[in-house]
Amino acid sequence: DRERFQKLISKLKLKQPPNRTARSASKALAQAAEIGYPLVVRPSYVLGGRAMEIVHEQSELERYMREAVKVSNDSPVLLDRFLNDATEVDVDAICDGKDVLIGGIMEHIEQAGVHSGDSACSLPPFSLTPEVQHELRKQTIAMAHALKVVGLMNVQFAIQNGVIYVLEVNPRASRTVPFVSKATGLALAKIAARCMIGTSLAAQGSLAEVVPPYFSVKEAVFPFIKFPGADTILGPEMKSTGEVMGVGATFGEAFFKSQLAAGDRLPQSGKVFVSVRDADKPATLHIARELAALGFQLIATRGTAAALAAGGLAVTPINKVAEGRPHVVDMIKNGDVVLIVNTVEEKRTAVRDSYVIRRAALQARITLYTTLAGARAACTGMQQAGELKAYEVQGMHGRLAAAVR
Repeated sequence: DRERFQKLISKLKLKQPPNRTARSASKALAQAAEIGYPLVVRPSYVLGGRAMEIVHEQSELERYMREAVKVSNDSPVLLDRFLNDATEVDVDAICDGKDVLIGGIMEHIEQAGVHSGDSACSLPPFSLTPEVQHELRKQTIAMAHALKVVGLMNVQFAIQNGVIYVLEVNPRASRTVPFVSKATGLALAKIAARCMIGTSLAAQGSLAEVVPPYFSVKEAVFPFIKFPGADTILGPEMKSTGEVMGVGATFGEAFFKSQLAAGDRLPQSGKVFVSVRDADKPATLHIARELAALGFQLIATRGTAAALAAGGLAVTPINKVAEGRPHVVDMIKNGDVVLIVNTVEEKRTAVRDSYVIRRAALQARITLYTTLAGARAACTGMQQAGELKAYEVQGMHGRLAAAVR
């Protein structure tokens, strides 16, 4: 299937991340050297990102092939070059064999590498340019025609440095269909079913994409509190068990509401704990400045504190657990921290060492962001939320006639 898809992508002159299909452990190591690290590795026979990992070096791939999967001619392992700092996008569409209806373009808030089922997303996109959105539509339509789809289709894209890559195409309904339908007022499943029994989009009067004049944000809901030992770090393996939706006049308002619905409260004042990996420290400065402007006090582990102080911010250093008491977990348990931003290196040792912080936050019901993208969106939410309003969904749908493309 992958080989046929690669031929299709090549024929349409689209782009994919470099990838290979390995049918033995030795082949996997050789092919990984060809396309380079980091890699997204996954079995070809599972759904929901089960057993999917990002590996950064040969020793991690060797462990993965030895411990995580069974690989053979009948059960190959898929290797894809991981796109660092890329924006992921979902597009839902319906094709009747002739025309294509774009149901919705959803920009993920978390960066590529977080499973699409675990990432929050915004419809319409909150940062993609009109030119990029036009190209996403164009590529989606081309693939729908090439695959001869009749019914629903979902495409996942990644955008890195302005270049659009096709991650996967599924000629079926996706988990985002209910969200898109609620956000746009289009009954996508009903429209698709009618196409599948021979009623065209034109006959249904469903040729025009609806781009709402308001924002809808889908957020994932996680069961971590119910499972002792579970870690809140997000990755390519899906962990969520549900989702909620927030609607607002701005992206910030919609995101703020989605956090409330998911059970995470964004505070108005207090101490924010920040501890990020070295690669994230430059980008963290902007987030920290926004938090300070909102009136929050910053505390951080020593390395992060030094980076923030060098950027001109007032910050109080705090001990890691291994550095002795009083340390950050003591502050979390004492209720002295209201919000946490914590990113770690993907290596297992780094994740294990910082696990106690995330678990303490979970037990104390403190809102925690393990990606900078999530923390950045939270800042936007706190800036733009203002006085929250309740909107009647039917009333929002009534405004959509003017938004039909």
